[in-house]
Amino acid sequence: MINYKDYIISDYKIMLGKPIIKGTRITVELILKKLSEGVSIPLLIEMYPQLNTEQVHAALEYASNVVGNEEVLELA
Repeated sequence: MINYKDYIISDYKIMLGKPIIKGTRITVELILKKLSEGVSIPLLIEMYPQLNTEQVHAALEYASNVVGNEEVLELA
């Protein structure tokens, strides 16, 4: 299992604090957006050569963790 904390940081000086892949300006948001548009992981890595498979999986793990810890509010 990948520990996303090894690959993802959030620094207010970089991309306004959005979670990014360490050593890049590639946001987790961008990775998720591209994957949701149907871009495959190999194509994503081709588009952004500074990425690797582990980093993409870390972004997915991070997103899963964030969503998994969301508090769901019931609307009346």
